[in-house]
Amino acid sequence: MIQIGGLQKTTLIDYPSRLAATVFICGCNFRCPFCYSRELVLPEEIKKQPKISERDFFDFLKKRKGLLEGIVICGGEPCINQDLPEFCKKIKELGYLVKLDTNGSNPQMIKKLIAENLIDYVAMDIKAPLQNQKSKIKKQNGKSKFKNKYENATGVKVDLKKIKKSIEIIKNSGIDYEFRTTVVPGVHTKKDIIQIAKDIVPAKRYFLQSFKPEKTIDPKFEKIKPYHEKYLSEIQKEISSFFEICQLR
Repeated sequence: MIQIGGLQKTTLIDYPSRLAATVFICGCNFRCPFCYSRELVLPEEIKKQPKISERDFFDFLKKRKGLLEGIVICGGEPCINQDLPEFCKKIKELGYLVKLDTNGSNPQMIKKLIAENLIDYVAMDIKAPLQNQKSKIKKQNGKSKFKNKYENATGVKVDLKKIKKSIEIIKNSGIDYEFRTTVVPGVHTKKDIIQIAKDIVPAKRYFLQSFKPEKTIDPKFEKIKPYHEKYLSEIQKEISSFFEICQLR
């Protein structure tokens, strides 16, 4: 059973060119320290988060038929739920387009959803370069250790082969898609973003999203000042030729 932790009844920005609603699914297999959806990620926070029953959610969709065009499914990480295909199927049966937001850690689920025509648009977050680069980070005892850059960004062990597989599935799917990266000082450098662009090219769309220092999983990140828009714009201009669309958000 899918746990619904929130519902944004109308959005003009989450589903490009569509009037949509966004449903927030509880649970995630990543622990990105800069994530600002802790109420959908951390088990102790999920317990406190008010839930919406599937029945109420689908009653809402029935009432909005003809008014909304699409539904955005995000999290947390929706693809960790084995019930996701059935959930998408019920939405599609009501005549809605479905957009999936995912971290790409479950390529088999993404492949299944695409093969069964259960999603119409997919947005995948690219957390760091895919070259198995090392990132030097300090431990609390003052010593340092090296960690995979992707794992540094996600806070957990990550199978980069699965991330790469998801990227290829999405690019060859025939459905609309985008890739995106939330750019965080201390986690990403200009060099990292340029490498990510090289890792995913060729691709239709790539968006750079500015980090928001609010209710982050690691409270230390709430004190980090986001990169200036001018700096992000410089990076965007440098990589824009790699993609059909490359923009800041």
